[in-house]
Amino acid sequence: MSAGLNATCRIRVSTNSGPHLLPANNFSRQPVSDINQCKMSDPWQECMDHCVQVTKQAGKMIHEALQKDIAIMQKSSPVDLVTETDQKVEQLIISSIKEKYPTHSFIGEESVAAGAPSVLTDNPTWIIDPIDGTTNFVHRFPFVSVSIGFTVNKEIEFGIVYSCIEDKLYTARKGKGAFCNGLPIKVSGQDDISKSLVLTEMGFKKNPEVFKTMMDNMKKILTIPVHGIRSPGSAAVNMCLVACGSADAYYHMGIHCWDMAGGAAVVTEAGGVIMDISGGPFDLMSRRLIVASSRAIAERIVKEITPFPVGRDDTAA
Repeated sequence: MSAGLNATCRIRVSTNSGPHLLPANNFSRQPVSDINQCKMSDPWQECMDHCVQVTKQAGKMIHEALQKDIAIMQKSSPVDLVTETDQKVEQLIISSIKEKYPTHSFIGEESVAAGAPSVLTDNPTWIIDPIDGTTNFVHRFPFVSVSIGFTVNKEIEFGIVYSCIEDKLYTARKGKGAFCNGLPIKVSGQDDISKSLVLTEMGFKKNPEVFKTMMDNMKKILTIPVHGIRSPGSAAVNMCLVACGSADAYYHMGIHCWDMAGGAAVVTEAGGVIMDISGGPFDLMSRRLIVASSRAIAERIVKEITPFPVGRDDTAA
């Protein structure tokens, strides 16, 4: 939230040779009266400020848990893991926000797993993944994030993703840009898929046909060819890697709204393209998406991959 107030921040720009960072020393501190006036004209800014603080507390809890033995439980399959820390972090986030905003709604990964509804309404709604990358957390693989998206009238107003082992806090407010640790970020701008680094995720699938389609999709992308495919293991981090220009695209089928909400805000405000895997508009409850540094790359991925059924998050609606 300190974006534009740090005199030593750097701006990410794109050139033909890819993204790079330039010094930007022309930012000046805003008078307190101006900041207060801005908050008055933006009713959700206070929500975002509170969310940043809660997210940092959650990150601290995750850091502390990494120093101890991790108790692991299974959800829907042997590779769908949950830990006590997932549950404690979600409880921390929801209780803190609910105390301040008691009329708001919540969709949290662990709450839904425990039987809470996953229905997006027009009410101000917090969509929470307490630990995005639980398998990474269990193995202490360093891409573990807290992801929170905030919607009003079913539209994402802001998103926060804290990659807590890296200590990278990504923030984005609708119409106001995207930032990492307070510094503005932009997508690479790459529009040639053959020069792109693509992200996706792979894992166990009960249905052998779905598994085959997933692997065939990766083969199709790799043989375009592209520079490579990477799988960091956290959907929210993947989206932020596209947002800051470290990768050029990310596609995924089978994730959830809590995996996407925070990162969707960040990549959109960083100038990225986000769409459904069919090429249609992005649907937060659809459990699938493509994000890219340009429309040309996103549309090429649409042409290459074959969809498989994943259901929806709001089927109970």
